[in-house]
Amino acid sequence: MTACAAWIPTASHSLISPLVNDSKKLSAPRRERALRLMLASGVRFGFGFAHPGEIDRENILEATFNAMGAAVRRLLRYTGASPASALLLVDGSHRIKRLDSCLQQPVVDGDAKSLSIAAASIYAKVVRDRWMQVLDARHPGYGLAGHKGYGTAAHLEALGRLGPSPQHRLSFAPVRQAARGGAPA
Repeated sequence: MTACAAWIPTASHSLISPLVNDSKKLSAPRRERALRLMLASGVRFGFGFAHPGEIDRENILEATFNAMGAAVRRLLRYTGASPASALLLVDGSHRIKRLDSCLQQPVVDGDAKSLSIAAASIYAKVVRDRWMQVLDARHPGYGLAGHKGYGTAAHLEALGRLGPSPQHRLSFAPVRQAARGGAPA
């Protein structure tokens, strides 16, 4: 699980806004192009990552909060901003746990409503997709570079044939079922 926080200089808003949108609405080449433009125009990012073991141990929501908190802390360090002076727009309906030093505003469907949330979603998706390509080379046969780890029919078929890799979350029902020797549903 990958999380990202973004800070956009005011002067960059009009430059990047034509290309930046919810990452799920952009093709992979458009996300890459948007990321290059954002980096060139001074947008700064912090990222956080939750490993499969952490997700299995804590649960997906807690691991998401951990990754989001790490992303914000990295961005604050990188920009030199004080947590007390930061206003965080948080995608979704929750505040980030254990990050009470920052003023937070949850924004439901934030990647469609906020340029900074959309920018962060693009960065997170590009980084995650690149990581899936690395994992595809390390764990051949699952097709991770193609389906990016989502529960597609091809991925479920590979799980049934190969069983889970060390990168699969055992707390995800189809993976748990494959680990027990059953065909994932």
